Order: sequence, then C-alpha cells, then structure tokens
Amino acid sequence: MNFMNDFLSRRGFLATLPLASALAQAAALKIVAVEVWEMRGHRDAVRGVDQQYQVSPLDIYDELRRKPYRDAPNPVSAKAAITALYLKIGTDAGLEAWYGPIDKEVAIVVDEQLRPFLMGKDGLAQEKLWDQMYRSNRHARRGLFLMAISAVDNALWDLRGRYFKTPVFRLLGGPSRTTIEAYASCLGYSVELDKAQARALQIKNDGYRYQKWFLAYGPGDGPEGLRKNVDLVRVLRDAVGEDVELMFDVYSGWDLSYTLAWAKQVERYRPRWIEEATQAEKIDSFAELRKGTSIPIASGEHIQGRWEVYDYLKAGALSVVQCDPEWCGGTSELVKICTLASVFDVPVIPHGHSLHAALHLIASQSPAVCPLAEYLILKMRSYYHFEKNAPVPQRAHFELRDSPGYGIEFDDSKIESREKMRWS
Repeated sequence: MNFMNDFLSRRGFLATLPLASALAQAAALKIVAVEVWEMRGHRDAVRGVDQQYQVSPLDIYDELRRKPYRDAPNPVSAKAAITALYLKIGTDAGLEAWYGPIDKEVAIVVDEQLRPFLMGKDGLAQEKLWDQMYRSNRHARRGLFLMAISAVDNALWDLRGRYFKTPVFRLLGGPSRTTIEAYASCLGYSVELDKAQARALQIKNDGYRYQKWFLAYGPGDGPEGLRKNVDLVRVLRDAVGEDVELMFDVYSGWDLSYTLAWAKQVERYRPRWIEEATQAEKIDSFAELRKGTSIPIASGEHIQGRWEVYDYLKAGALSVVQCDPEWCGGTSELVKICTLASVFDVPVIPHGHSLHAALHLIASQSPAVCPLAEYLILKMRSYYHFEKNAPVPQRAHFELRDSPGYGIEFDDSKIESREKMRWS
C-alpha cells in the first residue's frame, strides 16, 4: 500500500510539471495547414555604396566579367521596397510555427509537393517526417527539393519549441555556452584598398576578432587580378595587426592552380581559411589544395547532406565544414553532420545565409564542434526587416534568448501588406 501511495504521489507530482504534462499529451499534433506568406513593406536604403561583387565562376568569360567596382562618391538615401516569404505550419491544436525568410523557388516546392504530403501528419514526429520527405522524391538528395525539406524541418523545430515552451537550442541539447561569438562577414564592402583598410579597422574596433572578405578577381583577370587579390590580403593584415583572424571567400570562382598561386604569396599573412576555392563537386581539387598549402580549406554551403560531407572528410579535403541549415537538409540533418565532422576533428561553422536555425544549432553543440557563427553585416541590416527581435550581435556576440522555438515575432508596423501565396 505504501508503495502504491508513493507511486501515485510521484505520478501526481510529475503531472504538474509543464514538460511532463506536455509529453503525456503528446500523442500527436496533427498538421492542418502548410502556408507560405509574403510580407511586403519598405526599408531605408543607401544607393551607390556597399555593392561590391565577388568573383564568380562565370568570370572566366570576357563578356560576363564585370568591371572593377568603386563606391559612388555621393551615395543617395532612398526608400526601397522589400518582401520576404515565411513558412507557417498550423496544427489542429491551434498552435502555429514559423520559419523564414525562405527563397521563392523553395516556397514553390513546399507548396506544390510537400504541403499535400504533410497534411494530417504528426508535427512532433520530426525524424519520421524528415525521412519520409527525403524518401518521397527521387531528387531529394540535393538542390531545391532538399532546401524545401530544410524549410519544413526548421519550421517543425519551431513547432516543437512552441509546443514544449522552450527554445530550440534546449531541445537540441544545449546551451553549451552563454553567448555565441560571430565573425564579421564583409560581403558587399568595397575592396578598394583604402576603403577596405578603413572598414577592417572599424570592424576590429567593433569587437570582431574574425573577419571574412570576398575577393573580386579570378583567373579571367590575369596576373593583374592575382596581384589585386594578394594586395588586399596584405593591406587588411596591416590594418588589423596580428590579433585578428582574416578569412577569404571566392564563391567557387577559382581553380586549383590559381588558388595555389595565390596561397603561395599570402601564406605569410596567415589567412584563417580560403573558402570555396572551386566548385563543390571537385572534391579531389579540395584535397590537393589542402595538401599544397598551410592555409586551412573551408567549404560547405553548397555541400548538401551528410553523405556528401562524408566524402569530403574521408578524402581529407576540408579544414572547416560550412553547411547551411537552410540548404543541407535542415537542423535535423546539420546535427548529424556535426556528429560526423567531430569524428574527423573538423569544426562546423554554418554558412550565415540565415541565423535562426544556425544560432540554435551552434548553441547546442560543443564549442570544439561549432566555435563560431557567421554574421553577414550588410545583408542582416534588412534581412529580418519584418521581425520584432532580429538576432543582432553586440561586440561580436549573440545572446541566447529563452523565447519558445526560434522566437520569431512579426512587427506589424513594418508590414504594409501580407498575402498567402499559392502555386498549386
């Protein structure tokens, strides 16, 4: 009798706990809506500056290579139209989840192909739904279909967080630290030497210990372009001194021989990495590059899924993995990629295309596995325009928030109109 009373007492106590109560009721949370909403409005913009391009794979063609960029001497302030697409998942319990912004091409796949499949499914069956979505289409291994799976997977993590009233990083096993350090990603800033020098010093003074710059010239620009790429590294190192790490990104615009020629001249300036030196499918070139220079080799935003990451790692081709949780299969897949990379003792620093999923994933992992976040300074000025609490680092660090899910809330004062989009 005493045993039974004790058992009932413990059972009653557990039932009073929010999480235990939620788990007891979590038989299913039926998905009744999968919707894409477009938010529309206007934002403040400045025309004529911060439009520096980066080298592109197309730049080997004379007719497609752009002229050297310069900031305008007299930039103009203006109002610019802005739109953003967000994925909403609704349930029979009235609970709603959000994720975004997402790309239009991805939204179309979600609406036309994944929405009908998801209707009526249990929104809490995360791993089952990921596996079923992945098996549902012969093209799910990469590209837009995998990106659509990523969007749904991330929204489902938000749903779970809202259901259990806790941040996603706690569901993933965190937090592993109180703040997340970010590196400054300088896409769009001019690479004119005097302006880059001043900007790099300013970023250092803002508290960033790591900066990534985007090189503008490649094989099609000949020896002069190579010299400009080397000069930028030299000028940036002189500007920030020895206590700031410098990284460089070339968006698959180079090849193996060109990268080795550049690396030979800049090794003395200690770049933290060279990113996407050539196209992602050329694993052997990445492996040869890693053997041929002391500069660490980074790539991953265009590597999709754990199987492709494994091919890189077993080939010894990468020093840093940079998969994007919005492109590689979502948060669920990136967790598996982190485990895989830890076996090879290679860090994962997610591509900073978006921050919600990346920050929660990083916060759940050991700092040895995920040491940093990417912060695209210019892109993020307007990327979360329609949200109330956009993630913004202070002195290069993101604070962890306790909002349920990803904490996405909309600022109605900035939304001039909104529309539920349909393509099917």
